[in-house]
Amino acid sequence: MSSSTLVAPQPALEAVRGRGNPYAPHMARIVGIQRMVPDNHLFTFRFLDEEITRTFAHRPGQFIMLSIPGAGEAPISISSSPTRPQVLELCVRRTGRVTDALYRMTINDLVGIRGPYGNGFPVHEMVGSDILMVAGGLGMAPLRSLLWYVLDKRSDFGRLTLMYGGRNPEVMLYRNELQSLVDRPDLHTLLAVDSDTTGSWKYHVGYLADLFDHAEVDPRTSHAAVCGPPIVYQFVLKRLLALGFSKDRILMSLERHMKCGVGKCGHCSIGYKYTCVHGPIFTYWDAINLPELI
Repeated sequence: MSSSTLVAPQPALEAVRGRGNPYAPHMARIVGIQRMVPDNHLFTFRFLDEEITRTFAHRPGQFIMLSIPGAGEAPISISSSPTRPQVLELCVRRTGRVTDALYRMTINDLVGIRGPYGNGFPVHEMVGSDILMVAGGLGMAPLRSLLWYVLDKRSDFGRLTLMYGGRNPEVMLYRNELQSLVDRPDLHTLLAVDSDTTGSWKYHVGYLADLFDHAEVDPRTSHAAVCGPPIVYQFVLKRLLALGFSKDRILMSLERHMKCGVGKCGHCSIGYKYTCVHGPIFTYWDAINLPELI
């Protein structure tokens, strides 16, 4: 059986195909580079084609394929919210030939972007619910899109809680941005670091899972969005299940090294699913049925 017979195209994938060749990138200009932490920068892009700029639409949790002539192509999660169109923000870690090439580029240089791909978070199903976001380390990159989506549509959702943990303050993504949200009354922001040698960190020092002791979460009315390294899932999932979260309300952003983005090459297959089409957002039910997901 071919891979194409296993995959039911998602609406977002159909939208990509509707714009023509789904493998053909659209040229975009670098219009901003924010150096956040070593080897993790936030790049801002704008498409050259104004029609693409006007019609490009994504859901929080989706990704694009970024291509650089002479270097290749790599999947990157979208960090900006669809509620803030016209530009596309990507938090890119320097790890490989494509990202090395991107880090050598400057404002006004051109790259190729195709997509968006993947299923994204089911934001329409989450309307009316409380939202708990839990991110560890680099996991804040894809969750930022969901965070600003909910904040920009704040009246559509209930209580909003963000938990984010890192090894130390120096490696926390969007540190200044998130610190500016701590006092926001419609968002409960909890930040933690494993250790702080400077003594300047004024928030929690300890493990990410410890933040559950400082949050008010009702699993009956909440969706949980989680992203981070495997160790994060090990402890965070345990806490979510202990609280009584329904397995279909635990949403995890999981990545594999995707090549085509449209479910054809099979490079990101996990059992009978393809991360680029059925993911990268999976429920805990998926993880139970496909243990190799995590």
